[in-house]
Amino acid sequence: MSVEQPSNDKLLEFIKAALHEDVQDGDHTSLATIPPDARNTAKLLVKDTGVLAGADLAKLVFKHVDPTSTFEEFITDGTPINFGDIAFHVECNAQALLKAERLVLNTMQRMSGIATMTDRFMVELEASTNKNVKLLDTRKTTPLLRFLEKWAVRIAGGTNYRDGLYDWIMIKDNHVDACGGIQKAILRANEYLKDNNKDLNITVEVRNLVELYEVLEVGQVTRIMLDNFELAILREAVEIVGDKFQTEASGGVNLFTVREIADTGVDYISVGALTHSFESLDMSLKVVKDT
Repeated sequence: MSVEQPSNDKLLEFIKAALHEDVQDGDHTSLATIPPDARNTAKLLVKDTGVLAGADLAKLVFKHVDPTSTFEEFITDGTPINFGDIAFHVECNAQALLKAERLVLNTMQRMSGIATMTDRFMVELEASTNKNVKLLDTRKTTPLLRFLEKWAVRIAGGTNYRDGLYDWIMIKDNHVDACGGIQKAILRANEYLKDNNKDLNITVEVRNLVELYEVLEVGQVTRIMLDNFELAILREAVEIVGDKFQTEASGGVNLFTVREIADTGVDYISVGALTHSFESLDMSLKVVKDT
């Protein structure tokens, strides 16, 4: 399955900034100990179990630090991995190789952790009676790394929600309370979009059935987020909404509850844990010694 990647311009901008943070005026250890024309081959050694993500980014990193580098991929992004697997070999200028090592490992370990977490949720959803439900990520991401973390979610089969505050209207409890009511918030959001000639989807969060009926009375939304509903009430809410609007479940979602939540017939399930509660996978980049 083809997964949309961030643009090369965005990835290159990230690579340059990340290398500058780490290298500044030089990797003085490598400069001091390794001849400038030395070349080495290194392998990406997997020391964990999960789903690989970030190999495509690693290839770009090595190509940036050494345009003459060669990259031999053995395991593609989105593929299950086990302890002892070798994801790729890279042949590269030795100084450039070591300059890129930490950036490659930091990104791949985190992206693979997110992909692994996402895959575990997807496995649970595949066992649900609701075959149309989609798993969504959230904005609970690492600042400035959101585009990489959402990429990792896509690699494992999850679906990205909004990229930020700018591309989707999401009316949550604080907006409702600050505005003075859920219907008023919806009407003002629609008026804002019209006045500013913007075409954005609108999600509104409801906390109970009373608020749900208020939303149904006024309409003018894309999706209704049913937040922290008990299963029985969630099922009732989904039936009440029917096909009038999209439905989304959020809150209290984990690997032990996600299948039952999906079975209620909800259209979407949003899970902040995909990008804030994952465990990075253990990997290392090892120079292959001549025999």
